[in-house]
Amino acid sequence: MILTCGKGLTILLSDQKNLLLESEAEGNREARMNDEHPVVIVTGAGSGIGRACALRFASEGARVVVVDSSEVDGQATVDSLTSRGATAIFCHTDVSVEEQCMGFARSAVERFGRIDILVGNAGIRIRGTILQVTGEDWDRILGVNLKGVAFSCKAVLPKMIEQKSGAIVLIGSTAALTATSKAPLYEATKYGVIALTRNLATEYGKDGIRVNAICPALTLTEYHIKRAQSQGISLEKLKESKKGYGLLGRTIEPEEVAAAVYFMAGKEAAMITGQYLLVDGGFSVGAKTLL
Repeated sequence: MILTCGKGLTILLSDQKNLLLESEAEGNREARMNDEHPVVIVTGAGSGIGRACALRFASEGARVVVVDSSEVDGQATVDSLTSRGATAIFCHTDVSVEEQCMGFARSAVERFGRIDILVGNAGIRIRGTILQVTGEDWDRILGVNLKGVAFSCKAVLPKMIEQKSGAIVLIGSTAALTATSKAPLYEATKYGVIALTRNLATEYGKDGIRVNAICPALTLTEYHIKRAQSQGISLEKLKESKKGYGLLGRTIEPEEVAAAVYFMAGKEAAMITGQYLLVDGGFSVGAKTLL
C-alpha cells in the first residue's frame, strides 16, 4: 500500500510495516539472548566456590566475567570455560580498590552491553583471637570481605538500575550465625555481608533488582587443602577428619554452593529478595563443630 501526502511526500506503508516487524524481531532476539545467555560477573572466580559458580553459570549458557586478584588463577578459570565452548573474559581485580571494581563493570558493559547477575564471592580469612590480630589484619579483611563486596555492588548497580533488572548474590557464611574458634574478623565481616544484603534489597527492589546471600558452612576448597598440607595433613586425612560434620555427616562441595547461587540468581527465585540461605548440611542447627 502506498500513501501519498502533500508536497509530494510518499510513505510506503508496507516498507514501514516491514521495518517495525524487523525491529520487533530484533528486540525479541535480544530478549532471548539475555534470558538464555545472561551476563554474569563472579568475583573470586579463580578458585573454590567462585570457580564453581563460574563453571555452573557457563554450563547453563551464561556469558561470564571472571574477576580475581590472581592473574594465573583467573585466566585458568577463563581457559576452562572457553575450552567448554563458553564465552568468558578475565578482569584482574583487587576488589578492595573501588576503581578496580568499577573497571570490571565497565569491561562487562563494553563487551556484552549489560550486567544481569553479580556473584560477590571474593573473600579472605585471617585467623587469630581478638587479642592476636592486628590493626593491619582488620584493615585487610575489611577491605576485601566487606568493602570489596560493597564496591562490587556499587559498580554493577547503575547498569542494573538502567536495565530495571538484575540479581545480586553475595557469599556470606554460617560463621556469621555461629561461633568458631579464632575467627572474630571473618565472622564479623560475614555478618556485615548479611546486613548489606538486606539493605541493598530494601533500597533497590523498586528498580527490579533482587539481592540475596548464600551462607555455606565448611566447604573444602583450595584454602583448606593448602592449609592442611602446610600442617602435613593429606587431602584424604583431611576428608576423614571431617566425617560426621553437620547433620548430614560431611562437608559441603563447592558445586553444591554454586547450585544454590544459580537458583537464587535465576527466575525460579523471582520473588525472593533480602534473604540469606544456609547451605550447611544442618550444621547451624546444633551439630558438633569440627572447624
